[in-house]
Amino acid sequence: MSSVLNRFLSYVQIDTQSDPQSTSFPSTEKQRDLSNQLVIELQELGIEDAHLDEHGYVYATIPGNSDKKNIPVICFCSHVDTSPDVSGANVAPIVHQKWNGTDIVLPDDPTQVIRLSEHPDLKNQIGHDIVTASGSTLLGADNKAGVAEIMAAAEILVTDSRIKHGDIKILFTPDEEVGRGTEKVDLVKLGADYGYTVDGEAVGTMEDETFSADGVKVTIHGVSTHPGYAIGKLENALKIAGDILAALPKDSLSPETTEDKQGFIHPVHMEGIQEKAVLDFIIRDFTEAGLHEKEAFLQEIVDKVLAGYPNSKSEFKVTQQYRNMKEILNLHPQIIDNAVEAMKRSGLNPITRSIRGGTDGSRLSFMGLPCPNIFAGEHAFHSRLEWVSVQDMEKAVEVIVSLTQVWEERS
Repeated sequence: MSSVLNRFLSYVQIDTQSDPQSTSFPSTEKQRDLSNQLVIELQELGIEDAHLDEHGYVYATIPGNSDKKNIPVICFCSHVDTSPDVSGANVAPIVHQKWNGTDIVLPDDPTQVIRLSEHPDLKNQIGHDIVTASGSTLLGADNKAGVAEIMAAAEILVTDSRIKHGDIKILFTPDEEVGRGTEKVDLVKLGADYGYTVDGEAVGTMEDETFSADGVKVTIHGVSTHPGYAIGKLENALKIAGDILAALPKDSLSPETTEDKQGFIHPVHMEGIQEKAVLDFIIRDFTEAGLHEKEAFLQEIVDKVLAGYPNSKSEFKVTQQYRNMKEILNLHPQIIDNAVEAMKRSGLNPITRSIRGGTDGSRLSFMGLPCPNIFAGEHAFHSRLEWVSVQDMEKAVEVIVSLTQVWEERS
């Protein structure tokens, strides 16, 4: 199992941040640096069809070795990009061997401290080897832990002929963190019947329900004039945008005030000059009706603010991002049942839950590839306090391998 740790330490040192403002695909060319490395490693394992396509997707097939016919083709998927929220350049991973339960102070910025009191999942990690960054960057466990686990599992499957399985597909995607991870995936070429994203949190968990998600872009067209002669004329688009932000509820409908099945309205980007300003929001809820309610509420706020600026105008554009995958997964209960069995075989107590976010599996499910999300061991994602347990990554490799066997046995 040293393979999964060595692979992970290698992958996190490659900067693969995606860029939500980019119009190219993938949004950053540096994501291909890791993808190209993965193709080389897959080919070195003897997986002949491994390749990187023109859009930045890695496709590969591990041929089945079972005498059984009609075994469903299963895909394992992770994303190579890391969050734009915190730098992913010059990551210096640290392995804290046999962690003893004390606070983990990250050396490059001692104000960054991983405390047991603030990370409840750490209580199960005493004695484990914990991997962190050094304090100035993301670690990149989201989702390079999943990438390393799929790669380590692939190594086992191609080298141990005693493990019987059908055809296994591997898919590594770009741009998941900016909501575009499946935008150009070719499901016909992939040729899978069912899938699993390996992009979850605590060991033994599986997510069969995600947020539904939309993006909203509010464009403000103000009235610009010389500030020395602006009386009664100037309507500053930046101030209008500020008024819209200030009108958002302070004690509800935001990520910092919601939990469980509560959705939110979240501003994520603002830019402009006095003539024109643009506000980008993400809207999240577990139901589509809840999304529409929040979008109507935001539109109401914009209209009320603009009423105070009679010569200014606004545009309100909603873009669908992904939908709650549970609607699709409920039609294919064997996907969840087989994953539960695989986890039990690895000595885990499976926990099925909802995720306050989304994965590539959300969109893949609606595109025709039902695809829940299984754990990768990632914690504190999108922050400099991100961490992962080596032992949890090893357990994820076990589960992936076991899953291929369960599908073969139950076919």
